[in-house]
Amino acid sequence: MCKKTTLLSGIILGGIFIFYGLNYYFGFIPVKSPEEGSTAAAFIGALYTSGFLAFIKALEVIGGVLVAIPKTRNFGLLILIPIILNIVVFNVYIANAGLQFEVVLISILAALLVFKERHAFARLLGNNDCTNKSSIKKENKSCSI
Repeated sequence: MCKKTTLLSGIILGGIFIFYGLNYYFGFIPVKSPEEGSTAAAFIGALYTSGFLAFIKALEVIGGVLVAIPKTRNFGLLILIPIILNIVVFNVYIANAGLQFEVVLISILAALLVFKERHAFARLLGNNDCTNKSSIKKENKSCSI
């Protein structure tokens, strides 16, 4: 994948999460609240009143900044991927809103970045060439981190 595409994807994804995370604290744009009495309203109400939403928004800002910086992108993705999955699940199952443009956009951008760094994430799962010592000797490779 082209470096420019990866850089642009990281900046856009990071910018989205920084903007919406800071919007929670500073209220630049009004956010449409779910219909009163709905499951979505109860869910968001519980997140808001418990203070958990403030924690999630802080993680969104931190993850957005980390994703926007190329050297820390993988750490940012580790923070943002669970949040993105929760956004998708919320929209599909709780809000019954389906997949909106913003949700699809952040999902695609995150998928592109994870695909670009798939080897680094595979190592997190223990799936790398350095785990099998016999293959290292056969191919005369050295494994260094």
